[in-house]
Amino acid sequence: QVQLVESGGGLVQPGGSLRLSCTASGFALGYYAVGWFRQAPGKEREVVGCIDYSSVNTYYTNSVKGRFTISRDNARNTVHLQMISLKPEDTADYVCATSTAWSPECQLVGTSDNDFWGRGTQVTVSS
Repeated sequence: QVQLVESGGGLVQPGGSLRLSCTASGFALGYYAVGWFRQAPGKEREVVGCIDYSSVNTYYTNSVKGRFTISRDNARNTVHLQMISLKPEDTADYVCATSTAWSPECQLVGTSDNDFWGRGTQVTVSS
């Protein structure tokens, strides 16, 4: 079955850390750039960041720079989103998606008929 599955979400206190994973099955994730998005209740979906095929290039939205890191393990068909110093405003549903082409601000992620989207994992930052 071809799918993209996120995991690792949960409830964490402000200042805490979480590591999300985006794992592909049925296809080789290494052929795709991968982006992370998030959507909070009542807000539009926003780009968190993305990584190219070989981990040479990454992009992060300003609000997460210095706190979030995207990495990939192509041998395990997985991309990670490491989040530290979490804030209540990071609370959202986090979703990963693929892109057949690298775009420096992730603008092409998930836009092609050949791209895949996961279903998301919830991150809640609260005391």
